[in-house]
Amino acid sequence: MRGTGWRSSPAAPSRSPSWRRKLGREGIEAEPFTADLSDPAAVPALLARITARFGRIDVVEYAPVGSMAEFMRPASQMSAEFLRKHVDLLLNTPVEIVHALAPQMTERGGGAFLFALGASALDASATPGMSGAPSVASATRHWVHALNQDLADKGVYAGLLLVAAVVDGSRGQREAVELGIDLSAIPTVSPADLADAHFDLFTARDRVEQIAPRGAS
Repeated sequence: MRGTGWRSSPAAPSRSPSWRRKLGREGIEAEPFTADLSDPAAVPALLARITARFGRIDVVEYAPVGSMAEFMRPASQMSAEFLRKHVDLLLNTPVEIVHALAPQMTERGGGAFLFALGASALDASATPGMSGAPSVASATRHWVHALNQDLADKGVYAGLLLVAAVVDGSRGQREAVELGIDLSAIPTVSPADLADAHFDLFTARDRVEQIAPRGAS
């Protein structure tokens, strides 16, 4: 989030001290938590640890990332087992998070759930031979729109950032370079730019989704 005064609790499979130091320099108190976000059953314990450290949770930002090799596969080669882990990571876990926190937010009359997905959630034809995560992301996009309709009049916002670019320094970018995949035709976006885009959604609350970078398709 842009500005100072925020307290952040990033959750990921492993801790990243560099993130804590970087956020600290920006005036944001941060405490990372390790968690397997592909396991929806882990959500209650994760939220309990975060609230024990920081108190209430006002904003959730959910943007899981992973390996291109693990996330992408031609549609004809997908199995139910392959798809199940993506359903858990991209849909079931965020559903569990909202299920746990939405009652508290609506009672207070404020809060937000921010999500980020690949822009392929909009159009499967944009990623031929790369099903898997995009197939599930389409369902997640539908759910986020429905979620905002449910919560907006209670003071709680749900927004979605659709990333139509390679994230600079990301695992996916590194893998593409290692595999010799030409990314020159795809825009590049920095993590800071994505954070700013999410902040704009959070503050404006005049739309449910935004493509990043602006003008991309």
